[in-house]
Amino acid sequence: MSWFLGLGITGVVLLVLSLVFEGVLEGLLDGALDGALDGVLSLPVVAGFLAMTGFGGAIALGTTGMAPVAATGVGVLAGSGTAWLTYRFSRALMRDQTAATPTGDDLVGTTGNVVTAIPSGGFGEVLLHLAGQRVKFAARSAEPVPRGAEVWVESSPTATSVVVRPVDR
Repeated sequence: MSWFLGLGITGVVLLVLSLVFEGVLEGLLDGALDGALDGVLSLPVVAGFLAMTGFGGAIALGTTGMAPVAATGVGVLAGSGTAWLTYRFSRALMRDQTAATPTGDDLVGTTGNVVTAIPSGGFGEVLLHLAGQRVKFAARSAEPVPRGAEVWVESSPTATSVVVRPVDR
């Protein structure tokens, strides 16, 4: 039973090391087998296999009294299942897509309020809504716009500035 527990503890230690030295095993095997085992030999998958093989074998040996060879088979079966689940879970996390990052183009056509008056041809500041957040941008306008006026965004020349015109009501 001590062999099984040692194998299980080795798997847990390897899992902890995989958190500290992420991607080391992939780097060592880079180019080997030309990506045929991409992700399958990742450190978390190998660690899950070793840990569950050891602990599964120890549980089978200790609770049922089966022979060490049969307990090893049970451990390998449990370890293979754990490795497969770890592989599938990590693949699902890697494919997780987030929403598109908002850009300045998302501001064109929106309205906002002037917080610092905009002189003719100069810069002022406007408060706009971008991705549900109120964000202050530097603003330029062809005509002067007083503080508190509502403006319409015509373009976004940079990530932090917009060109606006007053809203006619």
